[in-house]
Amino acid sequence: MHLTYKNTKDEILAVMHQAKHEPPHLHHALELVWIKSGSLELGMGEELYHMQAGDVGILFPDLIHHYQVFSAGQNMAVFVNAPPFIVGAYEETLNQKAPKIPVLKASVIPEDVYRSFDALLTTKDIPIAQAYLQIILARCIKELTLTEKSNVESEDLIYRTVAYVSAHFNHAVSLEEMAKALGVSKYVLSRIFSKTFHRNFNQYLNDARLGFACQRLETTNDTITEICLDSGFESQRTFNRAFKERFKMSPSQYRILQQRQQEEKEEQYGVFDNDDQGTEKHCTDRT
Repeated sequence: MHLTYKNTKDEILAVMHQAKHEPPHLHHALELVWIKSGSLELGMGEELYHMQAGDVGILFPDLIHHYQVFSAGQNMAVFVNAPPFIVGAYEETLNQKAPKIPVLKASVIPEDVYRSFDALLTTKDIPIAQAYLQIILARCIKELTLTEKSNVESEDLIYRTVAYVSAHFNHAVSLEEMAKALGVSKYVLSRIFSKTFHRNFNQYLNDARLGFACQRLETTNDTITEICLDSGFESQRTFNRAFKERFKMSPSQYRILQQRQQEEKEEQYGVFDNDDQGTEKHCTDRT
């Protein structure tokens, strides 16, 4: 599901796909993740939280987070991103607070939370999507221990580095320009990338761009050229080369593969169009 607000760039995204490694990043959207099968490690700050089937992760806006996958097999998850302003009474909480532990275990999650996740995958109406998001937050936030976001955020160089790349990856940016903007030498910044992220600047920047491109390929009908430019690549040739180096296929092949796999996953996990109420089924692997 991909819904866009008119005259803005704000979006609600909901997609089910194989969990995969994602480097540290942040964004101004609320992010929800529900593990359908297998497991996933969610990192926030310096902590890593193990998630397994039925668990739900709730990542408030503007907090650095990342994902790691250690287990083989079907590690399937539903990921939802939404701007905080659409959740009404919870907007202030999302913007000012942060969960001490961002993961809720399956044992404390009501069944209507899972049904809401399922519905978000197929709904085509923004007010309906908004209602399902509010159900999830109403049921889950009360189970979280919250702290002031200022206690979790940091003004250290690592935080500012992630924030800068997250805000500028889709523009032309160089290590020198970034170092100047952050008020440090490019050599100090280069060490941050190599020692903290185990990537050089260009690799980390490409990770951010390719991650954004994959999301667009999976959830929109935008053209390859539009996705290339929106992701920050200077040309489609550069985009295709970087994409093939990472995924061993072209962007168009990736899109076709994801569409085919999405259809198979929807059939396997019982996700049906909301209009087909007679056949809607809710499936959760809660082992």
